[in-house]
Amino acid sequence: MTVLVKPQALPDVKVRDFKMLIDGKWVEGVETGTIERVAPSHGVTVSRYKSATKDDVHQAIAAARKGFDHGPWPRMTAAERSNILLKAADMILARAEELAYLDAIEAGKPITQVRSEIAGSADIWRYAAALARDLHGESYNTLGDGTMGVVLREAVGVVSIITPWNFPFLIVSQKLPFALAAGCTAVIKPSELTSGSTLVLGEILLEAGVPAGVVNILVGTGADVGAPMTSHPDVDMISFTGSTGVGRLTMASAAQTLKKVSLELGGKNPQIVFPDANLDEFIDAAVFGAYFNAGECCNAGSRLIVHREIAKDVTARIASLSEKVKVGDPLDPSTQVGAIITPQHLQKIQGYVSGAAKSGATVAHGGSQIDFGFGQYMAPTILADVKPEMAVAKEEVFGPVLSVLTFDTTEDAIRIANSIDYGLSAGVWSRDFDTCLTIGRRVRAGTIWMNTFMDGAAELPFGGYRQSGLGRELGRHAVEDYTETKTLNMHIGRRTGWWMPR
Repeated sequence: MTVLVKPQALPDVKVRDFKMLIDGKWVEGVETGTIERVAPSHGVTVSRYKSATKDDVHQAIAAARKGFDHGPWPRMTAAERSNILLKAADMILARAEELAYLDAIEAGKPITQVRSEIAGSADIWRYAAALARDLHGESYNTLGDGTMGVVLREAVGVVSIITPWNFPFLIVSQKLPFALAAGCTAVIKPSELTSGSTLVLGEILLEAGVPAGVVNILVGTGADVGAPMTSHPDVDMISFTGSTGVGRLTMASAAQTLKKVSLELGGKNPQIVFPDANLDEFIDAAVFGAYFNAGECCNAGSRLIVHREIAKDVTARIASLSEKVKVGDPLDPSTQVGAIITPQHLQKIQGYVSGAAKSGATVAHGGSQIDFGFGQYMAPTILADVKPEMAVAKEEVFGPVLSVLTFDTTEDAIRIANSIDYGLSAGVWSRDFDTCLTIGRRVRAGTIWMNTFMDGAAELPFGGYRQSGLGRELGRHAVEDYTETKTLNMHIGRRTGWWMPR
């Protein structure tokens, strides 16, 4: 069983209407089509957006191009840009409850979790503000008496930013403040399922003093908005977070004009557990890693690789703790697992579970949807006896489903961990530091957690190997990702021609 928190009826639901932001103005767009967002937790419409067209995209990119080529933003001092970003961070916190409610009701995320995400996002904006003032080039006075070299860092230009539905405010905050810190302008497409908090961010940035045209925000489908944002010749860089499949399409589109590309894509992240681990701490981390954000998380610890000696005990203990996980109303502060984003996605999750069972896996806990009479919810699920070749062990389920695999030797564990196409993150649990370092050095993933899972900080880079993406977000080099380098090679004194004796 699982602890259920039945969603309460939304009192006096008022549908919030949003427009799109182009060149500093809130507009309805070329056409007046709308997108309605039905809350995945309650089954009622909560938001309505003006749906952008390709013509709107062209207008937004033109505004960003003008803002970069002729506007004040790239020409401000770093201190001036930094101060505006700091002001935006303060305003994010001032409107934190409004932002948290929007992400909770549109994405089905637990409100307590989202409040933490908003606070963390504000911290990222502050970190980006600090990096703005630290951005610098290089000088070379070691090239002989006749030469001096200077390497400049310049903003890359217009950036298309495309963000997913699972962390609406957090992920845009892992991209936009660093682009702005570098002096770039941007066109942003949040997911059409969860656009509310990003549009409120647009209000915040205008009020904070970001000039018109620097930040433009459009809502629409991938075909109508995302595709032209990735192919338009006036866009200099794309920063995309989403599925690996769409990431491939984004990269192919960008290749037509050789744009700079940053991709944060899928993951199928293992936690490798040795018999000498602190199992009390691990069990808690395993449940958290599998069910956080209803498993709709690229970093989810969805693949448990446990030593055969302790596998049955570990599985039983995880199942026991899973019974205490509170699932249901995302607006209830006690809820730990909220709603699944769409009915179609719930069906996909259930398909993975049923497919695994048919292939020989054992459903050790959960395995089915939870019916509250409205919305869509999935019970925390554990699949035991999973084999590495099963789809559920190789593909990203993106739901609250934990697959348990076993190993006998360290070499087995490393082989299983590296046997898939993804390489976003991994965890290792052992009291032996040599074991942890061996796993850390040999598992191919962008982040390796040792005796913890899914911790993070703005100072630490985030990104993956192989089909988990290209490039890194966060960390002290994050602003540099939104720059190009330019070499100034300066001659001093009289220069003699190549045909003349020296």
